[in-house]
Amino acid sequence: MILEIAQLQVRPGQGAEFERAFAVAQGIISSMPGYLGHELQRCLERADHYMLLVRWESVEHHEVGFRKSESYQEWRRLLHHFYDPSPTVLHYERI
Repeated sequence: MILEIAQLQVRPGQGAEFERAFAVAQGIISSMPGYLGHELQRCLERADHYMLLVRWESVEHHEVGFRKSESYQEWRRLLHHFYDPSPTVLHYERI
């Protein structure tokens, strides 16, 4: 299992709209092969800053299976216009 961590900075004042869009978009990611679970966390100290944690069976399930799928285009359409700057996404493994 790997953990994808995405730091999401949402454009100022668009947090509530982002959260509504994410409520729809999470159905997309949760239907993907290799998906094991996710959490979206809102930062208490920084307005409109979020952390998305997604558990995948492998990096390939995320980078190839999800990001190269048609479903990812819908995910992008729903969410990516909220981000400024583009998210930082890294993968982690338990040691």
